[in-house]
Amino acid sequence: MELSRTLTTEGVDERFSHLDEMTVGQLARVMNDADRGVPEAVERALPQIIPAIEAIAERFAAGGRIIYVGAGTSGRLGVLDASECPPTFNTSPDQVLGLIAGGDVALRSAMEGAEDDADQGAADVAAVGVGERDAVVGIASSGRTPYVIGALRHARSVGALSVALSCNADAETSAVAEHGIEVVVGPEVVAGSTRLRSGTAQKLVLNMISTITMVRAGKVMGNRMVDLRATNEKLRIRAVRMVAELAEVDENVATGALEASDWRVKEAILTLRDDQIR
Repeated sequence: MELSRTLTTEGVDERFSHLDEMTVGQLARVMNDADRGVPEAVERALPQIIPAIEAIAERFAAGGRIIYVGAGTSGRLGVLDASECPPTFNTSPDQVLGLIAGGDVALRSAMEGAEDDADQGAADVAAVGVGERDAVVGIASSGRTPYVIGALRHARSVGALSVALSCNADAETSAVAEHGIEVVVGPEVVAGSTRLRSGTAQKLVLNMISTITMVRAGKVMGNRMVDLRATNEKLRIRAVRMVAELAEVDENVATGALEASDWRVKEAILTLRDDQIR
């Protein structure tokens, strides 16, 4: 119990001590105001974030994978970020993975006890064949989740890159990882509810990790998602406009190039540019 009081994420901020007496409007403003500090906390952590992403991007470019590991909200955020990479950047489903304590059932139902099993964290990482080319990102608001610590320790033991993302200073997870990212957001509006500011901070950092890694891997041209494969009507419309603009052709020509490339945007752009050079 003493340890819990040392964690800022478990602290009580007196500014929020009368939530039950506030109107909806007051509550909305209080939460909005509290959230303003999250990007500032991320900015303070940039000296930790940047070298971690550089190392992750290097592993990924060499054929490695990104493997997010977490429990509860932290685990769900990792799975969310991993699941967005195939439609956004046309990665294969096994290039960016999300592992959550308790397995897939924990995505929809709380499995609180699962986070206390360090051996299971190590076993889950081992089960996906983590090796020296991979990057394992352990996500834990508290910075002391046994499941995540077990996963990070196993990652280091097999030569994989290990990165710890937490929302407390001097986190235990940072101590067992090569790179520690500590985004200290302070006490939550609802004390101890780390799905709030801590979760928002983690999402911002995960956005950086996946997006910057994919940019460095050549999956973005300018700021366009050129490596996407258009698999539905919305994406096809976006793809036609993108190819037309970047290859400087009309939309009919862009559509033809996309159809010929099975709606692979980058392939269509490069083909049209090659034709223009010839």
